[in-house]
Amino acid sequence: MVFSSLTFICIFLPAVILGCRILPSIKAKNALLLVASILFYAYGEPVYVLLMIGNALCNYLWAILMEKFPERRKAVLAIGVIQNLGVLCIFKYAGFLAESFNSITGLGIPVPQIALPIGISFFTFQAMSYMIDVYRGDCSVQKNFGRLLLYISFFPQLIAGPIVKYHDIEEELLNRKQSIDGMARGMRRFICGLGKKVLIANTLGAMVDGLFAAGTGDLNIITAWIGTAGFFLQLYFDFSGYSDMAIGLGWMFGFHFRENFSYPIIAGSIKDYWARWHISLTSWFREYLYFPLGGNRKGKARTVINKFIVFTLSGIWHGANVTFLLWGIYHGLFLMLEEIFPGIRKEGGLLKKILVHIYTLIVVFVSMAIFRADDIGTAFIWIGNMFAGMNFSPAAMRLVMAQLTPLNIVTFIIGCFAATPLIKPLACRAWAEKASYIITPAMLLLALVFLAGGTYNPFIYFRF
Repeated sequence: MVFSSLTFICIFLPAVILGCRILPSIKAKNALLLVASILFYAYGEPVYVLLMIGNALCNYLWAILMEKFPERRKAVLAIGVIQNLGVLCIFKYAGFLAESFNSITGLGIPVPQIALPIGISFFTFQAMSYMIDVYRGDCSVQKNFGRLLLYISFFPQLIAGPIVKYHDIEEELLNRKQSIDGMARGMRRFICGLGKKVLIANTLGAMVDGLFAAGTGDLNIITAWIGTAGFFLQLYFDFSGYSDMAIGLGWMFGFHFRENFSYPIIAGSIKDYWARWHISLTSWFREYLYFPLGGNRKGKARTVINKFIVFTLSGIWHGANVTFLLWGIYHGLFLMLEEIFPGIRKEGGLLKKILVHIYTLIVVFVSMAIFRADDIGTAFIWIGNMFAGMNFSPAAMRLVMAQLTPLNIVTFIIGCFAATPLIKPLACRAWAEKASYIITPAMLLLALVFLAGGTYNPFIYFRF
C-alpha cells in the first residue's frame, strides 16, 4: 500500500484516525497503530512482514542481553550488527554478489532469486539505531516488545523513511497528545506532500522514464540535460513529498519526526547539498559510522578517508548495482576534494557564490545520470551527451520536441520554483490565512483526480 493510493487515503487512513480518536489511552492507541502498521506492510508484503517482525525481535533481545550482561555488551553489539547487516546482505545483495563472482571467476554458481522486501534498508537501520543507542546509554532498554515493534514498524515511515532514531521518539511512545491543531497541521502537510508526489513527481517521472527508455542512439545535449534535471526534480518531489506525508501523518497521531529535506537545489557545495538532502540518512551515517570511525578528530587525512568510506557505503546502501557504488564513490570524491581544498566552501562575493552554485548543480546532475541509469555504460553515454552531445539529427530533435509538451513545461517550471525557498513565505502565508481552507481541499481534490485517472504512480525509494 502506498500513501498516494485511493485505498490508503479513502479507507485505511480515515479508519485509523477514527480509531485513535475514539480509544482513550496511549496503550490502546499504540495497540491500534501497531496492528494498523502490520496490516499496512502485509498489504504489499504478506510474507516479509514476518521478516520485519523477526528482525525487530532480534534487536529487542540484543538490547536486553546488553543490559543483563554489561561486561559482554560489546560482543553482543557486534553479534547484533552482524545479524542485521547479514539479513540485509542476504536479501539485498546475494544475487548481485553471486553474479559478480561468476563474472570475475568464470564459474557458474547458482544465483539466488530472492525478492527484495520493501523498505528493508529503512527498518533495518532503525532497528540498529535502537540497539546502538542502548549500547551507548543514549536510551533505556525497552522491555515492552510491542512498543519497540511499533517504533520499527510505524506505517508513516516504515517503507521509505525518513529514518527515525529511537531516542527521538522514545518519550512519545509513552506520552503524547493527539490534538485538533496537530491533526489539522498534519493533514495540511500530508496534502502538500501528496500534491508534490502526484502532481509534480509523477508528471516529470513519466517524461524521464520515456527518455531513458528511448535508448541512447537519439540522445543529444538537450535531451541529456532535460532528462537529468527532470530526474533530479522527480526524485526530489517524490521523496520529499513522501517525507512530507510521513511527517504529516506523524503529527496526526502525536509523533514529531525531524525534517528530511531543506531545499537542496540551493546548496553552495556538495557538503552543503548533503546537509540538505535525505537528512535522516546523512545523520544516521554521521552518527553511527562517521563518528565511530573518528570523524574529523584525527587529522585532515583521516577526515578525508572517513568521508570517502561513508559515501561509498551510502552508495552500496542504495542498492545492488554497480551504478549505486559508482554514485557513492563519485560523491565521496567530491567531498574529499572540498575537504582538501576548503576554499571551495568558504564565503565569497556574489560571483563566487554563483560559480560555486553552478559547480554544485553540475556535480549533482551528473550524479543523477549515474543514479538513474541501468548500467555503467548507459550512465557514461548520458554524461557524454550532457557535455558533448551534438547529435541534432531529425530523430534526435523529434525526441527533444516530444518532451516539450505544455504539461511538461509548466510542471518543470513549477517544480523549479517549488524546489526553492521562494515558495516558503507564500505557503506559510496561505496556511496561516483562510486561503488554506480553499487551497488544501483543492489540492487534495486535484491529486485524487490525477490518481483516479492515471496508472503511473511509482515511489522511487521503495526499492531501497
